[in-house]
Amino acid sequence: MTTHDHGTRDAGPPLPQPPQPPADPAVPMASAAPAASDAPTMAPAGPMAPAAPAAPAASAASAASDGGRLARVRRGRPDDPRWARPALWALLAVTTVLYLWSLGASGYANQFYSAAAQAGSESWKAFFFGSSDAANSITVDKPPASLWPMALSVRLFGLSSWAILVPEALMGVATVGVLYAAVRRRFSAAAGLIAAAALAVTPVAALMFRFNNPDALLCLLMVSAVYCVLRALEDARTKWLVLAGVCFGLGFLTKTLQAWLILPPLAVVYAVCAPAKFGRRIGQLLLAGLAMVVSGGWWVAIVELWPASSRPYIGGSQHNSFLELTFGYNGLGRINGNETGSVGGGGPGGGGRGGGRWGDTGLDRLFGSDMGGQIAWLLPAAFILLAAGIWLTWRARRTDTLRAAFLVWGGALLMTFATFSFMSGIFHQYYNIALAPYIAALVGMGAALLWERRNEGGRAGAVASAVLALTVAVTAYMSYVLLGRSPDWHPWLRWAVLIGGLAAAAGLLLTGLLATGRLGRKAALA
Repeated sequence: MTTHDHGTRDAGPPLPQPPQPPADPAVPMASAAPAASDAPTMAPAGPMAPAAPAAPAASAASAASDGGRLARVRRGRPDDPRWARPALWALLAVTTVLYLWSLGASGYANQFYSAAAQAGSESWKAFFFGSSDAANSITVDKPPASLWPMALSVRLFGLSSWAILVPEALMGVATVGVLYAAVRRRFSAAAGLIAAAALAVTPVAALMFRFNNPDALLCLLMVSAVYCVLRALEDARTKWLVLAGVCFGLGFLTKTLQAWLILPPLAVVYAVCAPAKFGRRIGQLLLAGLAMVVSGGWWVAIVELWPASSRPYIGGSQHNSFLELTFGYNGLGRINGNETGSVGGGGPGGGGRGGGRWGDTGLDRLFGSDMGGQIAWLLPAAFILLAAGIWLTWRARRTDTLRAAFLVWGGALLMTFATFSFMSGIFHQYYNIALAPYIAALVGMGAALLWERRNEGGRAGAVASAVLALTVAVTAYMSYVLLGRSPDWHPWLRWAVLIGGLAAAAGLLLTGLLATGRLGRKAALA
């Protein structure tokens, strides 16, 4: 049995360029645990050493510890500026309103997944397998993890647009919060806020966190995985690496192999930069890999071992096999274009400037007219600031966590960007949400670090000012180009952005020169 329903199961929501509505709507498609406190010391056994008081002491210590954690969540870190935590709560509140406002206007969004959520709310068997219908005739063409929150919501609150889409919006808010926490680990509160705000308003993110494709959950899990790896890089604690493996495993149960795109750069950075002996680093990575296999493989094992006659057919596969679906239609087929069983996707995909129905491939693919408005606004800035961050931390020791952070976020960005730029198979505009947190993190980290170096003055301060000026100028020009693709939408805006951006860049460059004293010396000699 073969399904030929690619158009309904994998197409995303209409992706407008922000200044204008979409021309044609697309067919719907398809935290880390706190460190355990030390066990309380027990009194020796015997008639003169009652052990009963130990339990209340442990309970009191645990309560105090929990209270301290809650207080830190409310008030932030001790070294945070007074404005940092109120600003974060305000940003999260605004993001919540942004993602929930008029959410019902999307209707049932992707009806392919909405039907599966409804089926899962009526049948636990359909819930487990991710069936498209309560009769369990066929599954969707993805693993079911992204369906489970929606199905539980529908089971609790009844079938409605809000019951299906609110979990996605809340995942978006959570992603913004986790990104702030990840950046704030080693950078300033301002860096975290810049990164979180940039993610919240990225067009493709603001759209997909209001839609019910698997990408919202996948984005949350990938940001959480990066957070755990960054925590592990600080002190080489195994639990954080294991938690990262769990995130990758759950990501596999969300959107199969796409979750593993960023796995190679993260593993390499940990193997090189973690503050532990090399043998221990490798052992920890193997343990994290085991956690990933267990957390992502248990469902696959059950499905593959379950008698095919008593479970639903695996949608999208040719021979009723989830492994075939994973490595075929949802795997290599997306890369080389050999997507047997999908409408319009068959045949070998070309390289270079190929791409056919899914657009030209190449380094400029994500800057094109159909995708640039969704993700390209800050993409050049992210590349510039990544290079600047590596340059500023290049001479640091092997275990330097600032450089490791740039390598982790930068590696994730480069790997995802390269894959999306050259894959010849099915490629929808909304896939670019995967890039949004990496771009936002690099912009926040790089801008904050350069601003700190700029304030130090001297030659280093002048160079930092020049790089900041270049970043602002390039971003202003990129915005000018993207806004120019919608000439009838507030035509004055593109000029205002360009002129304002170039003026800000000139101001940064001028203040950098003044800080070095070069401009003053030249004026005196004249």
